[in-house]
Amino acid sequence: MKIHFLFVLFFVIPFFGLTQDDKKPVLKPIPAPKEFISSHTGTYGGKTIKYRAIANETYLKNQQGDTTASIWSVTYKAEGTENVNRPVMFVFNGGPGSASVWLHMGLFGPQLTKVHSDAIEDDGAAPYPLVNNNFGLLDLTDIVFIDPVGTGYSQVLGKGKVEEFWGLNEDAASIAQFIRTWVTKNKRWNAPKYIAGESFGTTRAVAVTEQLEGDGQEMAINGLILISQALDYQGSTSEHDNIVSFITYFPSMAATAWYHKKAGQGKTLEAFVEEARKFALDEYVSVLYKGARISDSQRKNIINKLTYFTGLSASYIELSDLNILIPRFRKELLRDQGKTIGQLDGRFMGFESDQIDDKPTLGDPSSYNISGAYTASLNHYLAATLNVEMDRPYKTSNHEIDNKWRWRDVPDQTYWEPKYVNVARKLGNSMRANKDLKVMVASGYYDLICPFFDAEYTFARNGIVQDRVTYTYYEGGHMMYVHDPSLQKIAQDIRSFLTGK
Repeated sequence: MKIHFLFVLFFVIPFFGLTQDDKKPVLKPIPAPKEFISSHTGTYGGKTIKYRAIANETYLKNQQGDTTASIWSVTYKAEGTENVNRPVMFVFNGGPGSASVWLHMGLFGPQLTKVHSDAIEDDGAAPYPLVNNNFGLLDLTDIVFIDPVGTGYSQVLGKGKVEEFWGLNEDAASIAQFIRTWVTKNKRWNAPKYIAGESFGTTRAVAVTEQLEGDGQEMAINGLILISQALDYQGSTSEHDNIVSFITYFPSMAATAWYHKKAGQGKTLEAFVEEARKFALDEYVSVLYKGARISDSQRKNIINKLTYFTGLSASYIELSDLNILIPRFRKELLRDQGKTIGQLDGRFMGFESDQIDDKPTLGDPSSYNISGAYTASLNHYLAATLNVEMDRPYKTSNHEIDNKWRWRDVPDQTYWEPKYVNVARKLGNSMRANKDLKVMVASGYYDLICPFFDAEYTFARNGIVQDRVTYTYYEGGHMMYVHDPSLQKIAQDIRSFLTGK
């Protein structure tokens, strides 16, 4: 492997700041963007591909031309061709405070982190295994991993302020600016373009697609790969009085109960899930809307069926008033074994000391059982393989963003009151304005934060063009690719989506 180092001399861009002492403008330096280029070879799609990895900063500008932020990205670009029509895929995770580490080291990158495929073991401590990605896509497309402002190495600079980036519309505008800058620099305006996002990254993908359609330089996207979609948050918010969520989460609870052998034994997962779908739509929804107006016999019948599908006791369901919140389900399903199940992935289990609480107390085992491996592997990979040397830590997640994020999606002077986030109608509009925009929706059966039935519920509405949507399902959770068979399947499904074969 041949390594090239590119070091850029520092230059100074002046901007005005004030000291506490004299309140006079002072000049502060903005360093030149850093870039690290290395050459590699790998086998993808049965072909030997030589490619460059370009890990660098791209500076964003405001309308006055001032630098406001840097976006860190890692581009994998095939060598030996200057084909300006070669496809490119832009990839990011969600959060909204998450870097692209999960999709980078779990699905799309040249090397992958390995955790226990069957979710029965914590990742423990370093060293963690890194393996070559035998299911990579570099034979089909270049790939660009993007870390939004405040994540990874991306940061606010110069006259920029976090509130200019930490919001639904603000975030989308910054990523759209980055994509246009990358496409212009790499001469890819006439190349097929795809966006892949996970979780909130799917919200972002739709918002970015809309942003790219405007601003006087329209850019049409060929396809969206939405992994664990979250377009309409009503269906993925498990809370009291949100009747929609009791319906959208129900088949995922049934699937998870099936996995832990608490329900549906003797039936295939798919058959049991389909049975749960039908019950949720044909019977459960009516009962939830009727509430206390149902008869005693109806109530008893529904309790028996909820017990059948969820594996929870009739007495527990009675006490829950037929409304099973996801945090309670996670705590109750395996309470008899002293275990709490995961939210991102219901296959994972944690052992909590508090067995009385009605919700998990330690956190999400499907997160803390793998986060150490992903964080360490990404940092090791950047330093040891891509030869990246930066003067600040790589933030795989930034919780400072959580409480500062602006969900309001209309101008300040416009009437607005808090409501569930929903960008699904924007997707419908984009598909109707762009006849070539197609969408792949990838869902894990055991995802208890972005349930697969919510994807079906959302995409059946909102003006979305049905014959350009592909649904795929996996026996994993939110990050289904940590399950080895699901990794192989989703990689093949994405390959088919890109090629139409």
